[in-house]
Amino acid sequence: MNNFTVQKPPFEGLLLIRTKVLGDARGFFMETFNRKSFEELGLDVEFVQCNRSRSIRGTLRGLHFQKTRPQGKLVSVTQGEVFDVAVDLRADSPTFGRWQGVNLKGDDGLLFYIPPGFAHGFCVVSDTADFSYMCTDFYAPEDEGGLIWNDPAIGIEWPVAGDALLISPKDEHLPHLKDCFVYR
Repeated sequence: MNNFTVQKPPFEGLLLIRTKVLGDARGFFMETFNRKSFEELGLDVEFVQCNRSRSIRGTLRGLHFQKTRPQGKLVSVTQGEVFDVAVDLRADSPTFGRWQGVNLKGDDGLLFYIPPGFAHGFCVVSDTADFSYMCTDFYAPEDEGGLIWNDPAIGIEWPVAGDALLISPKDEHLPHLKDCFVYR
């Protein structure tokens, strides 16, 4: 029995994956990854690294990617809520330069798969959020790339006003799409 169902947004490769949440008076249980079940759904990927972060309301992390060692990411929230965003950086894609956003909550059973070729970021909309992501390649700091969060050419509709966002100095100085690395 497969505990997962898939919805495909209009971007090639992006997947919204819903898992069954089994709950009772004690709390809940959910399966967040099962290689065999994912293969049955057509997602045959190998994850090599898993990361977790905790952030406070208004934190914006991203938009990040790796240039020559691109990562696919299976992202989820274990506590709280985030607005998660993927931006297509594949030059030959019909959705190049467009974005897809999704709200992820710690108990809703929703996972977001972002394939290689996308920039990724998120904004915390709850008091705190614990964010988890599994990657298809190892993090390589020398290969890191980024895209500025507020590029008007992309027009991401973040749920928190720009002056209320908490952004790292590194993320404040990333390039715009016109000057950004693109997957060819």
